[in-house]
Amino acid sequence: MTSSFEGGNKSEECEHLIFTYGTLKRGEPNHGIITDSGQATFVGLARTIQKWPMVIASRYNIPYLLYSEGVGKNVIGEVYRVNNIMLSHMDELECHPKYYTRIKAEVEIIRDNINVQQSSSLILRPWIYFLQNFRPHLLDLPHLENYESKGAHGLEYVSSEETCDPEDIYS
Repeated sequence: MTSSFEGGNKSEECEHLIFTYGTLKRGEPNHGIITDSGQATFVGLARTIQKWPMVIASRYNIPYLLYSEGVGKNVIGEVYRVNNIMLSHMDELECHPKYYTRIKAEVEIIRDNINVQQSSSLILRPWIYFLQNFRPHLLDLPHLENYESKGAHGLEYVSSEETCDPEDIYS
């Protein structure tokens, strides 16, 4: 159960694991952000061990993982191995710590980048971007297990030049 790796070459930067659950996943509108730089490697499809409420909110229909452990569903997402530069870029993208808070939480790999189905359980502790400071009424929104921008929920993601203003959630 590790969340970071040391590269074999001393000149390599430390690598970290991140869990993506929304628009950064494969096939979603912002996936290119995480892969175009070549600083992220897909590890596998994963599911959170704890239940968390994932909701869609804001005028941009953004998926948020609310920091309320034990509420909601076991969320399905993707784990990526990233270097320090990409982690810093992700922090900037997610406006950490002003907007989202990056916290380690356990996930189970349910399909890796080699095997169609895991034969044995692999538990990791990647970084996950949670919305920690939210208004309680967000917990009343429908909780999702697996986000798709063009899902049955009918709330397609709207691209924006988001300002990292927490009040955007409620507009």
